[in-house]
Amino acid sequence: MLAQSSTDTLIEKIHQLSPTQQQEALTFIEFLLHRNQPRQTIWDKIEDIVKDVPDELWEQLPIDGAQEHDHYLYGTPKQGV
Repeated sequence: MLAQSSTDTLIEKIHQLSPTQQQEALTFIEFLLHRNQPRQTIWDKIEDIVKDVPDELWEQLPIDGAQEHDHYLYGTPKQGV
């Protein structure tokens, strides 16, 4: 008789679980797969978000946004000259 592989045993046991338990098992397996991958820094995540923003759109942003944030967020009068 051939020895059953770990994969076959795992699949057999998963079939015995309820759909809710199968979802929990899938979530755990995805966690195991991703935990050994290098983590992205916040700067990597920001770069991923903004990489497709066209230069024309960046050029439309105000250059005094930090100084005049109340103006741009709430419409208060500008403080600068």
